[in-house]
Amino acid sequence: MKIFQRMARPAFQLLGIIPAIFLTSGCKDTSYLDVDATDRPPLSAYISFVNARPVDTGLYFWTFTDKVTPTPVAINKASEYVPTVFGNVQINFTEGANTSYKASYQFGNSATFTATGRPNGPIATFYHTVVAARTANNKADSLILFYDDLKAPVAGKAKLRFINLSPGAGTLNVVQNGKTLFNQVAYGRAANSALTGEALSAWSLGPFETVDAGTLNVDYLNAATAAKVGTASLQLEAGKIYTVFTQGLPNAKPSFGTSVIEHPVK
Repeated sequence: MKIFQRMARPAFQLLGIIPAIFLTSGCKDTSYLDVDATDRPPLSAYISFVNARPVDTGLYFWTFTDKVTPTPVAINKASEYVPTVFGNVQINFTEGANTSYKASYQFGNSATFTATGRPNGPIATFYHTVVAARTANNKADSLILFYDDLKAPVAGKAKLRFINLSPGAGTLNVVQNGKTLFNQVAYGRAANSALTGEALSAWSLGPFETVDAGTLNVDYLNAATAAKVGTASLQLEAGKIYTVFTQGLPNAKPSFGTSVIEHPVK
């Protein structure tokens, strides 16, 4: 969002004095002049787009009317990070060759993250994940934005983000050998996320947790009934960053499962 403010006349007069200061100083060094401004790369946000809808159709993603994914993103897959506009941004997606938007959402109101500017849009130079998903009742399409902290994990560890994106599975507990790793993860939310309060930040919307590398065998339990919804075996390598999300439907096709995205370390 750009804010234009009319400057008072004295301010313009003051600015007019500045060139005179340099002229009378006798300074010959002009290296401070940004003469190559047109050669600078454009300032961008970076977004990886994920197709987590339980519909086996590839999706194109758009910012406003610009198609930003060159090829369709297949079901349960993610695009590379692509440069996009930032700030107050309308993000849309279309199915296959269809040009009608299946979902459209205006993220923005602030070029930086603020508690009062939500829903916040992409931030310049930041990395983000935008997910195309269904609503919890599986009756409509939606979009979810996360900010990605892609700093390298500590030595010997991996970083893992878990998101519940299986409509109808309910709130989930993620359990390993009877130990709860992630508790009460509501649909459309990332584990351990904070959307309000003192813990709120850009990273708190979709936090990565530091975990041991190796094989992670987990059970997904419905948090309300303790019924097992599914299982997964995850191979996590030291030094890498992952988003793991549940997908599909517990009692229909496509069936419930788990997908893994590996993020680059930045």
